[in-house]
Amino acid sequence: MKSAIKKVIRNVKKVSGYYTLQEMWSNRKLRDRLKHTTDWKMVVGASGVFEKGWIPTEMHQFDLLNPDSWKVYVPNASISVILAEHVWEHLSYDNGLIAAVTCYQYLKPGGYLRIAVPDGFHPDPGYVNQVKPGGTGWGADDHKMLYNYTILSKLLSEAGFKVKLLEYFDEKGDFHFNDWDRNDGMIHRSKRYDERNEGGKLNYTSIIIDAVK
Repeated sequence: MKSAIKKVIRNVKKVSGYYTLQEMWSNRKLRDRLKHTTDWKMVVGASGVFEKGWIPTEMHQFDLLNPDSWKVYVPNASISVILAEHVWEHLSYDNGLIAAVTCYQYLKPGGYLRIAVPDGFHPDPGYVNQVKPGGTGWGADDHKMLYNYTILSKLLSEAGFKVKLLEYFDEKGDFHFNDWDRNDGMIHRSKRYDERNEGGKLNYTSIIIDAVK
């Protein structure tokens, strides 16, 4: 029985280019979604979380560090919006820059990358201890960077983007908010939409930036 299972796995890998059956199915669904809309609004690293009208993608489809992987699905300068909520903190600065350049390459002129990451200038030490690389929070063992608005703005500018800051804490611990529409890219870990902020206290926020091509 075990040898038969191993044979099936080998055949699946051979046929699929080392995709699992689940990945093969998700690739098919992605192609269907792309086929049935002309306004491509993509979520990278979606992990199954996305709003109606948005196209979820995962790393095996849209690898931020391998721009050629995107060509399987879309041509250059074809995407209207790319949404990335809590993805960039899993990349080093250099890899984060590569990822930003990849997004720039595939966005239409005037399109934008809406990006959200944990905020290194958040005044609560407990928050920072959760989200820093190796921190106590879920997933922090894989975090490579703790951004603040200046570092993330610099990275995105280096990639060629014009930066529009939407939410962030500054060096003094003061919170800045510029109104944004959830229909233009929903960020769940934000001032208005994170349930941990009930009662008006900003227990959990993100740096949120629109990076415009």
